[in-house]
Amino acid sequence: MALTTRAAALLLLGLVPVGLRPEGSTVALWTLVWLVLVGLDLALAATPSALRLTREDPALQVRLGESTTTGVLVENTGRRRARGLLRDGWPPSAGSSPSRHPLDVPSGEVRRVSTRLTPTRRGDRRADRVTVRLLGPLGLAGRQRSVDAPARLRALHAFPSRKHLPSRLAVLRELDGRAAVRTRGQGTEFDSLREYVDGDDVRSIDWRATARRQHLVVRTWQPEQHRRIVIVVDTGRTSAGRVGEAPRLDAAMDAALLLTALAGHARDRVQVVAGDRRIRTRVSGADRAGLLHDVISAMTPIDPEVVETDWGVLAAEVTRSTHRSLVVLLTPLEAAAIEEGLIPVLPALVAHHRVVVASVADPALDAMRVARDGSEEVWGAVAAERTVSLRRQASDALGRLGVDVLDATPEDLPVRLADHYLALKREGLL
Repeated sequence: MALTTRAAALLLLGLVPVGLRPEGSTVALWTLVWLVLVGLDLALAATPSALRLTREDPALQVRLGESTTTGVLVENTGRRRARGLLRDGWPPSAGSSPSRHPLDVPSGEVRRVSTRLTPTRRGDRRADRVTVRLLGPLGLAGRQRSVDAPARLRALHAFPSRKHLPSRLAVLRELDGRAAVRTRGQGTEFDSLREYVDGDDVRSIDWRATARRQHLVVRTWQPEQHRRIVIVVDTGRTSAGRVGEAPRLDAAMDAALLLTALAGHARDRVQVVAGDRRIRTRVSGADRAGLLHDVISAMTPIDPEVVETDWGVLAAEVTRSTHRSLVVLLTPLEAAAIEEGLIPVLPALVAHHRVVVASVADPALDAMRVARDGSEEVWGAVAAERTVSLRRQASDALGRLGVDVLDATPEDLPVRLADHYLALKREGLL
């Protein structure tokens, strides 16, 4: 049984006759009247078990910041009209609106109850039970029942840096045009045969072709076009630090998605790995149409783990292939984590691959460094200066190992990483 505020108001209304005639019999009589009315109203309420609840969309998907709608079909199989409230239970981060719906279903009919969902956090959100409270004609009391109606809302990464993709694709097309007319030179991919001229490397002579043509013929080479790109996203303790309203991991994912989209259009073989002490997900492929979708779907439910990242595990995943690759490590430049976890495995990676470390910087540090209005701000400036100094030391240590380091704010990092990738292609270093 469930009592409404109307029942409480009716009970308090009894203070009027009690005040006029303050006797025990008056209290008992009013209490009896109240109980009779509540009991009668409860008896006349429809039975919740007569309602059949069906979830229309058990699996929903929407980009973070956008909205979608979920529906529950309510069928009244009883003989009484069902009036009351329905609550579709979603967690607060699902952004359900409204949370409670008025319900009025005549006998033998079906009504659809719609809830608008606007998630505020990336990841999977699962619905709780659907609760129905059916009231009597007086609205004093009702019967309540909760029914399991499982559903899942997947809030995909918003991918805000996708707005930069068209301009970077234009640069990529320009580079492809240059590649079509570039001068033949040293490389790893066979290009063509031509006659030997003075100054050619004798090691390039193709003796079989020379025997067929009766004059010296040399092979020409060009840089390999479709390279392997490995993007490693650190999901460990340091990625949980918040920059603005979101954790560093979200900004790292944004940079990974832009590079994935760009490299996919360049027909490079892209592999995305996310992990900490274990591999949380891995996605690879050369189909640019499906690759980005697969990466977004696979990384959406991943949240940071409060554990130290085991870079030995992640490095082993990178070195499963012996092909020389561009390896992008998306991890914060935290000095202790870099020195103890990442630097020991870097020499082996740098020996076989081109390595880039991309880190999300907190723009609040720059504001703290210049604030001097009070003692608290002075101490904050000291802490910010020390943090920046440690990040710079970590960056220098990585640079001495031959690693390219990018350290930028969440808005700038995806663009910096994409431009660095294009620069490497322009210079023939991929």
